[in-house]
Amino acid sequence: MKLRHPFRASLAALALGVLAASPALADDPKFDSGDTAWMLTSTALVLLMTIPGLALFYGGMVRKKNVLATVMQSFAITCLVTVLWVVIGYSLAFTEGKPFFGDTLGAYVGGLSQIMLNGMGIGSVNPLAKTIPESVYMTYQMTFAIITPALICGAFADRMKFSALLWFMGLWSVLVYSPVAHWVWGPDGFLNDAGVLDYAGGTVVHINAGIAGLVCALVMGKRAGLGSENLAPHNLVLSLIGASLLWVGWFGFNAGSAVAANANAGMAMAATQIATAAAGLAWMFVEWMARGKPSVLGIISGAVAGLVAITPASGFVMPGGALAIGVAAGIGCYWSATTLKHMFGYDDSLDAFGVHGVGGIIGAILTGVFAREAVNPAVPANPATNTAAVAAKMGLLDGNAGQILTQCYGVACTLVYSAIATFVILKVIDLAIGLRVEKEVERDGLDLALHGEIVP
Repeated sequence: MKLRHPFRASLAALALGVLAASPALADDPKFDSGDTAWMLTSTALVLLMTIPGLALFYGGMVRKKNVLATVMQSFAITCLVTVLWVVIGYSLAFTEGKPFFGDTLGAYVGGLSQIMLNGMGIGSVNPLAKTIPESVYMTYQMTFAIITPALICGAFADRMKFSALLWFMGLWSVLVYSPVAHWVWGPDGFLNDAGVLDYAGGTVVHINAGIAGLVCALVMGKRAGLGSENLAPHNLVLSLIGASLLWVGWFGFNAGSAVAANANAGMAMAATQIATAAAGLAWMFVEWMARGKPSVLGIISGAVAGLVAITPASGFVMPGGALAIGVAAGIGCYWSATTLKHMFGYDDSLDAFGVHGVGGIIGAILTGVFAREAVNPAVPANPATNTAAVAAKMGLLDGNAGQILTQCYGVACTLVYSAIATFVILKVIDLAIGLRVEKEVERDGLDLALHGEIVP
């Protein structure tokens, strides 16, 4: 539409000229619309993993009297961690720690410069994701922070107070998840500097949550009736739907970790699909040989084990490596879930440690074997833009046997810190308000006692 008044036209031209010459706008980042669209999609996919994916996966595996309490855990954690991530979690994980905490402590925890998302505007970017708005990157990482503590719930299903759950998950999110995320992905994290490879969360998410789940199971003790009552899943259809949603959502988890719509995201997606299918089959066939029948619970547990194991490796390996990692995860996690926990006598109710802890360890170590330079080649420094050189991501197959030791170092650091911190948090909460529901509540079911509702 044309401006009829010549004075208005002159003002419009002047305004456009001023805006074009504005230094502030000239310095605005040039966002890539394709990258941004893919990361918006990936963010929704990862959130789908927790609600409804994990909620249904875990909810179907408990008894009917505890199903509402179980799905409530995933939903409440989603709400709680969202708020904590905005207030302090993102700042502790993804800002540079050195300016506030100094060179030494800054390698272990991020700074406080972005508390309440301070400074995050329409045009702001995180240095780790320069082609998308920081608001998108922050929300994407938020979905990782949400699912990690939710995974822990599988280890203590049927027996934790809801009030204790909220306190534990809130403290664990801030004191454990955010620091470990900073170690591995933060701009000055010490595991990042050491060269530990974790593409999408093998250490940060799965080993971290898995060992925390094991500590929870040990501290809280076994479920009432274990070994004497029927504790079989009440609805495996729900669990299969949940596992299917996890599988679909995991493409956002792994391929989204490229933080771009590029070839690396494509290879990560392919690796994810291959490893998941291989692990599901591996668990199914091992169970078939050992017990005479392939179960629905077995194949979906195997698929999740494959998703877990390929997570740290997804952006570093070729399809053959993904296949090998999937098979190893299916067999290893089956052994852990059916033999290891009975050998040591702990009650990891829904195999949070058996699948996520063990699967994460398998995947993290095998990343050191199968990471290929062909997938992530070296990028030379660019003096014109002051861009630092990026080393190739190589494992044993490319002649870098030392990467296996580096991966083991990352695994060990995560296991030790998460286990100790989780134990301390649990003990403090137990002293303050108690962790476990009363015997009568556990016997009659958590749904009615904790939430005043039942599944008809």
